[in-house]
Amino acid sequence: MASYKGTYSNEQSLNFVIPIMIILFLGVIYVMTQRAGSGFVSFILIGVAALTMFYWARVIKKMTADQKPLYTAAREQETKNWVYDLIRGEEEFVFVAEVPGPEDKIAVRLLEGILYIRGTAGFERKIPIDGAGEMQISDFKYRNGVLTLRIK
Repeated sequence: MASYKGTYSNEQSLNFVIPIMIILFLGVIYVMTQRAGSGFVSFILIGVAALTMFYWARVIKKMTADQKPLYTAAREQETKNWVYDLIRGEEEFVFVAEVPGPEDKIAVRLLEGILYIRGTAGFERKIPIDGAGEMQISDFKYRNGVLTLRIK
């Protein structure tokens, strides 16, 4: 099953919508100039309308640039609530944590003292383990959503 890796960006959608709004606005201005003739009042009204359009385009762009996606806050909260146990022995470590997903979708690596864990539903964690620079994962067990590693 394919997964979507991209993220939604308000700025990307605005870069598409604002030019379309400006083109439509220019079309309305063109129609107004064709109907109004060459009066001085119509020229002033068209100028005021153009300035208003550019002002609102900037306001809309600024409002959406200040917003953060809602899913980011939820993911940060989820990361803060994740708990693991690291039991330090004389010559080994035992690492225990809940990791979502079936066993064949769980990926674990230990590189230069950092334990990398990947599960399903976008679950990824990096755990620094002090004193495990030259150690390797010697035992991998995953049962009922609980990952147990022995690092020697």
